[in-house]
Amino acid sequence: MLVAEQKIKNNIAEYILYMYQVEDVIRAYQFDLDKLMDAYVRPQLPDESFLAQYRKWYSSLMMQMRSEKIETSGHLLSTQEIMVELTYLHNTLLNLTDNDKYKDIFKVANDHIEEFKSKSNLKDKNHVEIAFQALYMKLLLRLQRKEISPASEEAFDSMRIMLAFLSRAYVRMKAGDLDFLNN
Repeated sequence: MLVAEQKIKNNIAEYILYMYQVEDVIRAYQFDLDKLMDAYVRPQLPDESFLAQYRKWYSSLMMQMRSEKIETSGHLLSTQEIMVELTYLHNTLLNLTDNDKYKDIFKVANDHIEEFKSKSNLKDKNHVEIAFQALYMKLLLRLQRKEISPASEEAFDSMRIMLAFLSRAYVRMKAGDLDFLNN
Protein backbone atom coordinates (compact mmCIF):
# COMPACT_ATOMS: atom_id res chain seq x y z
CA MET A 1 0.00 0.00 0.00
CA LEU A 2 2.66 2.51 0.99
CA VAL A 3 4.85 1.15 -1.78
CA ALA A 4 2.02 1.58 -4.28
CA GLU A 5 1.39 5.16 -3.14
CA GLN A 6 5.05 6.02 -3.60
CA LYS A 7 5.32 4.32 -6.99
CA ILE A 8 2.18 5.90 -8.44
CA LYS A 9 3.66 9.34 -7.74
CA ASN A 10 7.24 8.69 -8.84
CA ASN A 11 7.36 5.87 -11.38
CA ILE A 12 4.16 4.76 -13.04
CA ALA A 13 5.84 1.82 -14.80
CA GLU A 14 7.01 0.41 -11.46
CA TYR A 15 3.51 0.99 -10.08
CA ILE A 16 1.91 -1.05 -12.86
CA LEU A 17 4.38 -3.91 -12.43
CA TYR A 18 3.85 -3.78 -8.66
CA MET A 19 0.08 -3.94 -9.06
CA TYR A 20 0.39 -6.90 -11.45
CA GLN A 21 2.37 -8.64 -8.74
CA VAL A 22 -0.12 -7.72 -6.00
CA GLU A 23 -3.00 -9.09 -8.10
CA ASP A 24 -1.11 -12.36 -8.58
CA VAL A 25 -0.28 -12.57 -4.87
CA ILE A 26 -3.96 -12.14 -4.00
CA ARG A 27 -4.81 -14.91 -6.46
CA ALA A 28 -2.05 -17.15 -5.09
CA TYR A 29 -3.57 -16.83 -1.61
CA GLN A 30 -7.00 -17.53 -3.14
CA PHE A 31 -8.44 -14.29 -1.78
CA ASP A 32 -7.86 -15.50 1.80
CA LEU A 33 -7.07 -12.23 3.56
CA ASP A 34 -5.94 -13.84 6.82
CA LYS A 35 -3.46 -16.16 5.10
CA LEU A 36 -2.15 -13.37 2.91
CA MET A 37 -1.64 -11.07 5.89
CA ASP A 38 0.07 -13.70 8.05
CA ALA A 39 2.28 -15.34 5.44
CA TYR A 40 3.02 -12.51 3.01
CA VAL A 41 2.37 -9.04 4.41
CA ARG A 42 3.32 -9.33 8.09
CA PRO A 43 6.89 -10.62 7.41
CA GLN A 44 7.56 -7.61 5.17
CA LEU A 45 6.31 -4.90 7.51
CA PRO A 46 8.83 -2.78 9.41
CA ASP A 47 6.48 -2.89 12.41
CA GLU A 48 2.96 -3.94 13.34
CA SER A 49 1.61 -0.37 13.27
CA PHE A 50 1.06 -0.68 9.51
CA LEU A 51 -0.88 -3.94 9.72
CA ALA A 52 -4.39 -2.43 9.86
CA GLN A 53 -3.68 -0.14 6.89
CA TYR A 54 -2.41 -3.00 4.79
CA ARG A 55 -5.29 -5.24 5.81
CA LYS A 56 -7.76 -2.59 4.72
CA TRP A 57 -5.90 -2.01 1.42
CA TYR A 58 -5.68 -5.70 0.51
CA SER A 59 -9.30 -6.24 1.51
CA SER A 60 -10.33 -3.36 -0.74
CA LEU A 61 -8.30 -4.75 -3.64
CA MET A 62 -9.89 -8.16 -3.17
CA MET A 63 -13.37 -6.61 -3.29
CA GLN A 64 -12.44 -4.67 -6.44
CA MET A 65 -11.03 -7.76 -8.12
CA ARG A 66 -14.17 -9.72 -7.32
CA SER A 67 -16.50 -6.97 -8.48
CA GLU A 68 -14.49 -6.57 -11.70
CA LYS A 69 -14.53 -10.36 -12.15
CA ILE A 70 -10.76 -10.73 -12.41
CA GLU A 71 -10.34 -13.45 -9.80
CA THR A 72 -8.37 -15.73 -12.13
CA SER A 73 -6.81 -13.31 -14.64
CA GLY A 74 -6.86 -9.74 -15.82
CA HIS A 75 -6.01 -6.43 -14.23
CA LEU A 76 -7.82 -3.85 -12.16
CA LEU A 77 -9.72 -1.20 -14.12
CA SER A 78 -7.72 1.53 -12.39
CA THR A 79 -4.49 -0.04 -13.67
CA GLN A 80 -5.99 -0.47 -17.12
CA GLU A 81 -6.95 3.23 -17.18
CA ILE A 82 -3.34 4.17 -16.53
CA MET A 83 -2.32 1.82 -19.33
CA VAL A 84 -4.70 3.66 -21.68
CA GLU A 85 -3.13 6.98 -20.67
CA LEU A 86 0.37 5.59 -21.24
CA THR A 87 -0.65 4.22 -24.62
CA TYR A 88 -2.10 7.59 -25.57
CA LEU A 89 1.12 9.28 -24.45
CA HIS A 90 3.20 6.72 -26.38
CA ASN A 91 1.21 7.35 -29.57
CA THR A 92 1.40 11.12 -29.04
CA LEU A 93 5.18 11.03 -28.62
CA LEU A 94 5.55 8.88 -31.74
CA ASN A 95 3.03 10.49 -34.06
CA LEU A 96 2.13 14.02 -32.98
CA THR A 97 5.28 15.45 -31.47
CA ASP A 98 8.75 15.80 -32.78
CA ASN A 99 10.34 13.76 -30.00
CA ASP A 100 13.26 12.17 -31.79
CA LYS A 101 14.70 10.74 -28.57
CA TYR A 102 11.57 8.71 -27.86
CA LYS A 103 11.32 7.67 -31.50
CA ASP A 104 14.90 6.35 -31.34
CA ILE A 105 14.25 4.53 -28.05
CA PHE A 106 11.08 2.97 -29.45
CA LYS A 107 12.82 1.97 -32.67
CA VAL A 108 15.29 -0.12 -30.65
CA ALA A 109 12.55 -1.63 -28.46
CA ASN A 110 10.04 -2.25 -31.26
CA ASP A 111 11.84 -5.23 -32.82
CA HIS A 112 11.98 -6.93 -29.43
CA ILE A 113 8.36 -6.07 -28.71
CA GLU A 114 7.27 -7.51 -32.04
CA GLU A 115 9.31 -10.67 -31.42
CA PHE A 116 7.78 -11.06 -27.95
CA LYS A 117 4.32 -10.48 -29.42
CA SER A 118 4.82 -13.18 -32.04
CA LYS A 119 5.88 -15.73 -29.40
CA SER A 120 3.08 -14.94 -26.96
CA ASN A 121 -0.68 -14.86 -26.76
CA LEU A 122 -0.65 -11.04 -26.75
CA LYS A 123 -1.41 -10.53 -30.42
CA ASP A 124 -4.33 -8.19 -29.65
CA LYS A 125 -2.27 -5.95 -27.31
CA ASN A 126 -0.49 -2.71 -28.13
CA HIS A 127 3.24 -2.04 -27.84
CA VAL A 128 3.04 -0.53 -24.35
CA GLU A 129 1.01 -3.41 -22.93
CA ILE A 130 3.35 -5.96 -24.50
CA ALA A 131 6.39 -4.23 -23.03
CA PHE A 132 4.78 -4.33 -19.58
CA GLN A 133 3.90 -8.00 -19.97
CA ALA A 134 7.46 -8.78 -21.04
CA LEU A 135 8.96 -6.99 -18.04
CA TYR A 136 6.50 -8.67 -15.71
CA MET A 137 7.54 -12.01 -17.18
CA LYS A 138 11.17 -11.07 -16.47
CA LEU A 139 10.24 -10.30 -12.86
CA LEU A 140 8.56 -13.69 -12.52
CA LEU A 141 11.57 -15.44 -14.05
CA ARG A 142 13.84 -13.69 -11.56
CA LEU A 143 11.58 -14.64 -8.65
CA GLN A 144 11.77 -18.25 -9.84
CA ARG A 145 15.56 -17.92 -10.10
CA LYS A 146 15.48 -18.92 -13.76
CA GLU A 147 18.33 -18.00 -16.03
CA ILE A 148 17.74 -15.24 -18.57
CA SER A 149 19.82 -15.35 -21.74
CA PRO A 150 21.92 -12.35 -22.78
CA ALA A 151 19.70 -11.86 -25.84
CA SER A 152 16.59 -11.80 -23.67
CA GLU A 153 18.28 -9.39 -21.24
CA GLU A 154 19.02 -7.08 -24.16
CA ALA A 155 15.39 -7.24 -25.28
CA PHE A 156 14.06 -6.63 -21.76
CA ASP A 157 16.48 -3.73 -21.33
CA SER A 158 15.27 -2.00 -24.50
CA MET A 159 11.68 -2.25 -23.27
CA ARG A 160 12.69 -1.08 -19.79
CA ILE A 161 14.33 2.02 -21.28
CA MET A 162 11.24 2.73 -23.36
CA LEU A 163 8.93 2.42 -20.35
CA ALA A 164 11.28 4.51 -18.19
CA PHE A 165 11.14 7.34 -20.73
CA LEU A 166 7.38 6.98 -20.95
CA SER A 167 7.10 7.02 -17.13
CA ARG A 168 9.07 10.26 -16.83
CA ALA A 169 6.96 11.82 -19.57
CA TYR A 170 3.80 10.60 -17.80
CA VAL A 171 4.79 12.33 -14.54
CA ARG A 172 5.46 15.53 -16.49
CA MET A 173 2.16 15.18 -18.36
CA LYS A 174 0.19 14.70 -15.14
CA ALA A 175 1.93 17.73 -13.61
CA GLY A 176 1.05 19.82 -16.67
CA ASP A 177 4.74 20.28 -17.55
CA LEU A 178 4.69 18.43 -20.86
CA ASP A 179 4.09 20.71 -23.81
CA PHE A 180 3.16 18.53 -26.76
CA LEU A 181 3.44 21.37 -29.25
CA ASN A 182 6.94 22.52 -28.30
CA ASN A 183 8.84 19.39 -27.50
